[in-house]
Amino acid sequence: MKLKYSGLVIAGAVLISAGAMAGTGEPIKGGKPVPPKKFIDRANMDLSVKPGDDFFEYANGTWLKNNTIPAKETSWGSFMQLRDFNINAVQSLLKKAEADKNAAPGSVEKRVGDLYASGMDSVTIEKLGYTPIKPDLEKINQIKDLKGVLDEVVYMRTMGMGSPMFGFGVGQDSKNPNKMVVNFRQGGTSLPDRDYYLKSDARVQRIQNAYKNYITTLFTLTGTDEATAKKNAETVFNIEKNFATSQMSRVEMRDPQKTYNKFAVADFGKTIPELHVPQMLVELKAKGQDSVLVGQPKFFTDLNSMLTATPVSDWKIYLQWNLLRNSASFLSSPFVKASFAYSQVLSGQKVQTPRWQRMSSLTDGTIGELLGQLYVKEYFTPEAKARMEELVSNLRKAFEIRISKLDWMSDATKKKAIDKLHAFTPKIGYPNHWETYAGLEINRGSFFQNMRNASKWDYNRMISRLGKPVDRTLWGMTPPTVNAYYSPVMNEIVFPAGILQFPFFDPKADDAVNYGGIGAVIGHEMSHGFDDQGSQYDKDGTLRNWWTKEDRKKFEEKTAALGKQYDAYTILDTIHVNGKLTMGENIGDLGGLNVAYTAFKLTKQGQSNEKIDGFTPDQRFFLSFAQIWRGKKLAESAAQQVVTDPHSPEQYRAIGAPVNMDAWYAAFDVKPGDKLYKKPEDRIRMW
Repeated sequence: MKLKYSGLVIAGAVLISAGAMAGTGEPIKGGKPVPPKKFIDRANMDLSVKPGDDFFEYANGTWLKNNTIPAKETSWGSFMQLRDFNINAVQSLLKKAEADKNAAPGSVEKRVGDLYASGMDSVTIEKLGYTPIKPDLEKINQIKDLKGVLDEVVYMRTMGMGSPMFGFGVGQDSKNPNKMVVNFRQGGTSLPDRDYYLKSDARVQRIQNAYKNYITTLFTLTGTDEATAKKNAETVFNIEKNFATSQMSRVEMRDPQKTYNKFAVADFGKTIPELHVPQMLVELKAKGQDSVLVGQPKFFTDLNSMLTATPVSDWKIYLQWNLLRNSASFLSSPFVKASFAYSQVLSGQKVQTPRWQRMSSLTDGTIGELLGQLYVKEYFTPEAKARMEELVSNLRKAFEIRISKLDWMSDATKKKAIDKLHAFTPKIGYPNHWETYAGLEINRGSFFQNMRNASKWDYNRMISRLGKPVDRTLWGMTPPTVNAYYSPVMNEIVFPAGILQFPFFDPKADDAVNYGGIGAVIGHEMSHGFDDQGSQYDKDGTLRNWWTKEDRKKFEEKTAALGKQYDAYTILDTIHVNGKLTMGENIGDLGGLNVAYTAFKLTKQGQSNEKIDGFTPDQRFFLSFAQIWRGKKLAESAAQQVVTDPHSPEQYRAIGAPVNMDAWYAAFDVKPGDKLYKKPEDRIRMW
């Protein structure tokens, strides 16, 4: 769920009591008052563990022992429990819209209800089988030459059928963020990361075999004999392996300077003459461009060689595969089951997510700003928005205090940092201007065509932004999303409505709980503006240095130390966290928790020592932070996360920032000899 921003990946929602209220404000259940919620519940903790030995276990250990991962999930914990509520909330809105016989044509309720209904119409979907893509498969089969191959690549993109060979899009120019520009990026692969093609250990081989079986199965489901289908799988894998060999690693792509390469259209075309770039841009509806951004130039020079070295017959198989894999989840159950069988090997998930849940998520992902209008009416109050605005303001003040007191940064750089902080644009809850999806045709009886229409519409919307002023009202997430993000080119922090819920926030919770939860999230997103990537963008969102040379060197020394800390953490005994890949998120956690703590200490509770349920205010603050990371993950998903996810595993997010904070040591009396103890001089103090 990423666009071009660094964000805190969170999924979930919160269960809000709908019971009647007694005069005391306590909810009624069965005629008796319900005991007040324990925001820090000892029943979830393992008090036999010393906090200084394993803070994650101390805060969450009993919960971890008493809970198992449901068969339909790959992980389980605070976020997943919240997500379950949220997806049920979304489904209730969708079912109501679906059943509304009086909804006016073109209304939000009608369009949302029709899209969901089409996805739930399994009878029609099963009858159709793979007939929705038969004409497209045959069209690819009729290709005669390389020109036909490239024409089909363009056709598939503009018609919403997939993105073969390379990445293509329209976005802000990082060095001129007021201009929208065409960008080309590496692509062409289907497995989650290039390493799945290039490595050969037992786990990777198992995934490769599952992937080839998946390709084989989808081809056989469209009438290809098994022997030919197996050959097709080898052909596809070998083409994609060539693409993978040419790709930058995820760590390399974290350098925004390295991935910023501007070319005149004619000059870029000369580096890849077989692609006929000037003509292709016209066919891609991006005519009139004088320059393009290219993320990974070497990938495209290699692609140029591949175009002629690979037989047209192989390219046809590759294009058919792209059509199949991009269509499978919208076709009949044999295709859906084949997709799940493959994903099981990657994730370890035991049973498939129920169809209603998949269709609810799909509706949100497709027309989320229509569904979002229904969501905020039901689940997001003006009071919640006002409280969130207050918290963001408090965190911004705390961040300025911390920057002003940094002992490693010069006054000149501090001023630029504070200017950038002041320039942050916060977006809270939902957009001020809703997307209407004008021109997107939705028909209750045509699920596959609805999804094709939506993809085509989305492509045309993206292309339409060329030549227009940058629209700073756009959102990269939908309102029901329990998540948040920071955009460096927009210099904005964004908090959809779905995140202002427990364990992040509860209006009845004490400040320690709210600042350790939502406060740390707000601080996390602010800190992304000053992480190893975001810190390379100035207050206007321009990729431009604003640091003194000496300050930048000191900052990089601190990031290197943080990287080593996370490199030392292991998953599944032998697999280590990648400190460079997770650097931005780790800085977000460290900076965010420090800023949240500073803001908390400005509150009345933060300045007191009054205990609640036996815990001091500072203890409750850190326990609140640790409990939002409560969770467990299947081994397969944990191993995949280390390769593909820029976020550290949950247990290390719970401890990685606190062990660098003096306040945590004081709160839990952590001393030399404790397993998590770090000497004061070794604690990493950044923001």
